[in-house]
Amino acid sequence: MKTRNRIIAHLTVRAGDLVPHPLQFRLHPDTQRDTLVASLREVGFARSLLGYRLPDGRIQLIDGHLRRSIDPDMQVTVELLDVTADEARKLLLTIDPLAAKAETDEEMAAELARMTSTDQEELQALWDSFGHQPSLEDLLKEPEPRPPKVREQYVILVTCIDEPHQLELLDRFQQEGLTCKALLS
Repeated sequence: MKTRNRIIAHLTVRAGDLVPHPLQFRLHPDTQRDTLVASLREVGFARSLLGYRLPDGRIQLIDGHLRRSIDPDMQVTVELLDVTADEARKLLLTIDPLAAKAETDEEMAAELARMTSTDQEELQALWDSFGHQPSLEDLLKEPEPRPPKVREQYVILVTCIDEPHQLELLDRFQQEGLTCKALLS
């Protein structure tokens, strides 16, 4: 298979000058942000962001939105791609989900975590989560209580002749104080 190399440059730019992608769908909870900040303190900036040029010359991000948001004045390296807006959307929808499909060799991850130390609590918590196999004590503990059973609901489905009939019944039932909603199948 012949693969095109779409990387055209590596640039150092101010993080705040990068344009976040308007379709960025990944959410970054505080724990992830805190862990990234801990990694930046512990090791430093060690991974480039990914972007492409907009027609006006600015760089729009494909990957690296959380790193961009940490400190707008931080100088970051951007791997610049020669891609279209459509190709950028494809990468945006592929990069993180594809990485999430990787599996973990629990034993190797646990060994690596044992060999590595940090003063950063957030990093230590992340590393401690690797290779956690339940101990005999964990296995003998009482099981966690089950969540409460979902309350039963009793529903009546009324088939209507057409949309005006549906709206008429919906209005009537709501006036009678019934909780109802219109559905279309």
